[in-house]
Amino acid sequence: MMREESLKVQEAVMTPAPFTADDYKARMERAATSAADAGLAGLLVAPGPDLVWLTGYQPTATTERLTLLVLAPGQEPTLVVPTLEAPDAERAPGAPVLTLRDWTDGMDPYSVTAPLLEVNGRFGVSDNAWAMHLLGLQQALPGTSYASLTESLPMLRAVKDAHELERLAAAGAAADAAYEEILKVRFSGRKELDLAADLADLLRQFGHSQVDFTVVGSGPNGANPHHEAGERTIENGDMVVLDFGGLKHGYGSDTSRTVHVGEPDAEEQKVHALVREAQNAGCAAVQPGIACQEIDRVARAVIDEAGYGAYFIHRTGHGIGVTTHEPPYMIEGEEQPLVPGMCFSVEPGVYLPGRFGVRIEDIVTVTEEGGHRLNSTARELAIVE
Repeated sequence: MMREESLKVQEAVMTPAPFTADDYKARMERAATSAADAGLAGLLVAPGPDLVWLTGYQPTATTERLTLLVLAPGQEPTLVVPTLEAPDAERAPGAPVLTLRDWTDGMDPYSVTAPLLEVNGRFGVSDNAWAMHLLGLQQALPGTSYASLTESLPMLRAVKDAHELERLAAAGAAADAAYEEILKVRFSGRKELDLAADLADLLRQFGHSQVDFTVVGSGPNGANPHHEAGERTIENGDMVVLDFGGLKHGYGSDTSRTVHVGEPDAEEQKVHALVREAQNAGCAAVQPGIACQEIDRVARAVIDEAGYGAYFIHRTGHGIGVTTHEPPYMIEGEEQPLVPGMCFSVEPGVYLPGRFGVRIEDIVTVTEEGGHRLNSTARELAIVE
């Protein structure tokens, strides 16, 4: 194995240092301050990615029992948990800087939670909170109102610190290693499902604990950006879109490359080169202070000017962190300025119905100097067997 390849594999499998209680304390303090700045009385965070990011706690099973982190300026962060789950919560990495308030079956969990909330306050609520819990809180405190975190604090998790960037880089390196390996297998004569299974196995081999998606879109199926790998047998002459990712050490990977089985024809080469040009333009445009929508505009302009604009049918990118899709989004109308530490995909594509599709995607992080790609595999059209 060449030294460069060895370093890439080493980066793909390395284990970063765990987050500390102080890390979670800083996140909770920042979140409470951001809530106050947004005119909110506080934040209510149910089990899901926001709770994991803020506390390191992920219940073993999400049930109808209320679990809720309450954050408010000037108030100790408090986690309301069912008594039977309190021992697990006490072992969470962020538990040393949390107050736990438990409740037992037969009690009203909303009456337990209500004293922690401002009687007439407006609260930001994590998007995956159960409606029954919000209705229960409203019944206990009729003067309260609620807004989703995506609406009220869309940038809560958007700016990553150095330790988060380390994990995202490792996830990207693992996805790159998986791509390099998949190029070595045979494509023609095999079903899309077979290649998808290979990709999933490779992601796990290189350290992913969770595989979120393995898109294998061959021939006409590649014209569907979110095609689910199916029974179609890949043939010589097919363009094949590969889009895959998941979580490694709790942080996401997401990359796309498009390969060809055998030699491509002139239009296939033209479209792939066009998408590559658009993707390079989008990555090169990343600078602190410019609006997210500018990345979409720059990449889209390249495809529009070539006459394929009608076939670029999705946004140019999405944020990534503890989930593979999160704010910010690179889309027209998103005026949020880019800030160093933001991480997002740049993934333009062209999709010709009934024929083929092409997508090229890298994760990019914003630095003081511009954009830095977390994926480094070749973006040229790879020829596979």
